[in-house]
Amino acid sequence: MRRPFRFIAHAVAVAALAVCAAAPAAEPEPATMPEPDNAPTAESMSLDLFLIRPVSLVATVLGTAVFIVSTPFCLLAWNFEDPARRLVIEPAKYTFARDLGDLD
Repeated sequence: MRRPFRFIAHAVAVAALAVCAAAPAAEPEPATMPEPDNAPTAESMSLDLFLIRPVSLVATVLGTAVFIVSTPFCLLAWNFEDPARRLVIEPAKYTFARDLGDLD
Protein backbone atom coordinates (compact mmCIF):
# COMPACT_ATOMS: atom_id res chain seq x y z
CA MET A 1 0.00 0.00 0.00
CA ARG A 2 2.76 2.43 0.83
CA ARG A 3 4.89 1.48 -2.15
CA PRO A 4 2.66 3.06 -4.88
CA PHE A 5 2.16 6.15 -2.70
CA ARG A 6 5.94 6.60 -2.34
CA PHE A 7 6.46 6.15 -6.06
CA ILE A 8 3.85 8.82 -6.85
CA ALA A 9 5.28 11.17 -4.20
CA HIS A 10 8.79 10.74 -5.59
CA ALA A 11 7.58 11.29 -9.15
CA VAL A 12 5.76 14.51 -8.13
CA ALA A 13 8.85 15.76 -6.25
CA VAL A 14 11.14 15.08 -9.22
CA ALA A 15 8.69 16.80 -11.57
CA ALA A 16 8.42 19.81 -9.26
CA LEU A 17 12.22 20.12 -9.03
CA ALA A 18 12.54 19.84 -12.81
CA VAL A 19 9.95 22.58 -13.33
CA CYS A 20 11.61 24.84 -10.72
CA ALA A 21 15.04 24.35 -12.23
CA ALA A 22 13.80 25.17 -15.73
CA ALA A 23 11.87 28.29 -14.73
CA PRO A 24 14.82 30.73 -14.35
CA ALA A 25 16.20 29.73 -17.75
CA ALA A 26 13.47 31.66 -19.57
CA GLU A 27 14.45 35.29 -20.17
CA PRO A 28 11.83 38.02 -20.43
CA GLU A 29 11.25 39.69 -23.75
CA PRO A 30 13.22 42.94 -24.14
CA ALA A 31 10.07 44.72 -25.29
CA THR A 32 8.27 43.87 -22.04
CA MET A 33 10.92 45.53 -19.87
CA PRO A 34 9.64 48.90 -18.61
CA GLU A 35 11.79 51.94 -19.27
CA PRO A 36 13.30 53.49 -16.15
CA ASP A 37 11.98 56.90 -15.24
CA ASN A 38 14.95 59.27 -15.24
CA ALA A 39 12.94 62.44 -14.74
CA PRO A 40 14.01 64.48 -11.71
CA THR A 41 11.72 64.51 -8.71
CA ALA A 42 10.06 67.60 -7.28
CA GLU A 43 12.36 67.43 -4.26
CA SER A 44 15.50 67.46 -6.38
CA MET A 45 14.13 70.33 -8.49
CA SER A 46 13.34 72.46 -5.45
CA LEU A 47 16.70 71.62 -3.83
CA ASP A 48 18.43 72.64 -7.05
CA LEU A 49 16.44 75.86 -7.41
CA PHE A 50 16.71 77.14 -3.84
CA LEU A 51 20.08 75.82 -2.67
CA ILE A 52 22.41 74.51 -5.35
CA ARG A 53 21.88 77.15 -8.06
CA PRO A 54 22.55 80.11 -5.73
CA VAL A 55 25.65 78.41 -4.32
CA SER A 56 26.95 77.66 -7.80
CA LEU A 57 26.23 81.26 -8.86
CA VAL A 58 28.39 82.45 -5.95
CA ALA A 59 31.07 79.96 -7.03
CA THR A 60 30.93 81.38 -10.56
CA VAL A 61 31.34 84.95 -9.31
CA LEU A 62 34.18 84.00 -6.95
CA GLY A 63 35.89 81.95 -9.67
CA THR A 64 35.70 84.92 -12.02
CA ALA A 65 37.24 87.16 -9.36
CA VAL A 66 40.04 84.67 -8.73
CA PHE A 67 40.65 84.38 -12.46
CA ILE A 68 40.91 88.16 -12.82
CA VAL A 69 43.38 88.31 -9.94
CA SER A 70 45.43 85.44 -11.40
CA THR A 71 45.51 86.88 -14.92
CA PRO A 72 48.97 88.55 -14.54
CA PHE A 73 50.45 85.24 -13.38
CA CYS A 74 48.74 83.40 -16.21
CA LEU A 75 50.23 85.96 -18.58
CA LEU A 76 53.74 85.03 -17.42
CA ALA A 77 53.09 81.34 -18.08
CA TRP A 78 50.99 81.89 -21.23
CA ASN A 79 48.32 79.67 -19.74
CA PHE A 80 44.83 81.16 -19.91
CA GLU A 81 42.76 78.17 -21.04
CA ASP A 82 42.97 75.91 -17.97
CA PRO A 83 42.27 78.58 -15.34
CA ALA A 84 39.48 80.09 -17.44
CA ARG A 85 37.87 76.69 -17.98
CA ARG A 86 38.16 75.58 -14.34
CA LEU A 87 37.35 78.87 -12.62
CA VAL A 88 34.78 80.48 -14.92
CA ILE A 89 33.39 78.23 -17.67
CA GLU A 90 32.66 75.03 -15.72
CA PRO A 91 30.87 76.78 -12.81
CA ALA A 92 28.92 78.92 -15.28
CA LYS A 93 27.81 75.86 -17.25
CA TYR A 94 26.80 74.12 -14.02
CA THR A 95 24.81 77.17 -12.97
CA PHE A 96 23.09 78.15 -16.21
CA ALA A 97 23.30 75.37 -18.83
CA ARG A 98 21.89 72.27 -17.13
CA ASP A 99 18.29 71.20 -16.59
CA LEU A 100 16.54 71.98 -13.34
CA GLY A 101 16.89 69.05 -10.96
CA ASP A 102 19.74 67.42 -12.90
CA LEU A 103 22.26 67.09 -10.08
CA ASP A 104 24.80 64.89 -11.88
